[in-house]
Amino acid sequence: MSNNSTCIQPSTISTTALPITYVFLCVVGLFGNSLAQWVFLTKIGKKTSTHVYLANLVTANLLVCTAMPFMGIYFLKGFYWKYQSIQCRLVNFLGTLSMHVSMFVSLLILSWIAISRYATLMKKESMQEATTSCYERMFYGHLLKRFRQPNFARKMCTYIWGVVLVVIIPVILYYSVVEATEEGEKQCYNRQTELGASISQIAGLIGTAFIGFSFLVVVTSYYSFVSHLRRVRTCTSITERDLTYRSVKRHLLIIQILLVVCFLPYSIFKPIFYVLHQRGDCQQLNYLIEAKNILTCLASARSSTDPIIFLLLDKTFKKTLYNLFTKS
Repeated sequence: MSNNSTCIQPSTISTTALPITYVFLCVVGLFGNSLAQWVFLTKIGKKTSTHVYLANLVTANLLVCTAMPFMGIYFLKGFYWKYQSIQCRLVNFLGTLSMHVSMFVSLLILSWIAISRYATLMKKESMQEATTSCYERMFYGHLLKRFRQPNFARKMCTYIWGVVLVVIIPVILYYSVVEATEEGEKQCYNRQTELGASISQIAGLIGTAFIGFSFLVVVTSYYSFVSHLRRVRTCTSITERDLTYRSVKRHLLIIQILLVVCFLPYSIFKPIFYVLHQRGDCQQLNYLIEAKNILTCLASARSSTDPIIFLLLDKTFKKTLYNLFTKS
């Protein structure tokens, strides 16, 4: 057994709690997201851009849920499998690929939903107010208008999937073919698998920066809306539009909370993890690896809870689902 294999020792959290959690999230996520996808594809006639984004978000969620059993098996059996075994390579490749592709697709789509919801409201206001500048009319009336169009939403989602796959698949293949054979590890659960080599770590940092950018997009949309709302309230009465304002504000706030709770801890910890693991303290390294795995599980848990969020984000989805259950 190599020194690295001796140093990395999974605890009960990794070998028991994480597999159970992944299996539970998989069952809940597959049921909820399959039901949501069925509603979006078959029960909603006139689809808006939000429905297109949500349907693609559900597809990404289902991809995460299919990866969860691989992640659970890895934590349950990884320390006993041989590093060069087919099980180890298959579980690592499929689990890592599915998890990262769906994570970045979800982030992009959440950002696009935030922009779309913001654009929906700003369209009504910017074109009606006399105080609106030419720049605002052009920005809200032409640029943001495209985010509300279903055809544009379909094209954008296709581009998102294509770009994410083109970027991530080569990195995963490089890790599986090149980096995974650089050190003589014996166990599947080892330092090399958990940390990755230089290319994987650079890709991880770029991904972390991307998470920060997505969070910035949502926060900017939310606070731009709040700022606009305050300005409008000083100029005119918006009593009749209060429901619309509260709805859009709630949508942006929900997306913001999702990113804060699920993705922000993971993105903050990842750079810290890459810095601290170089000190060589085995006990500290085990703690760092387990913290990383727990935060990764938290990030993937969002995929299983999304169907509940859809009830808050989309009134058509909520009404359709309610009608189905009341009829049954």
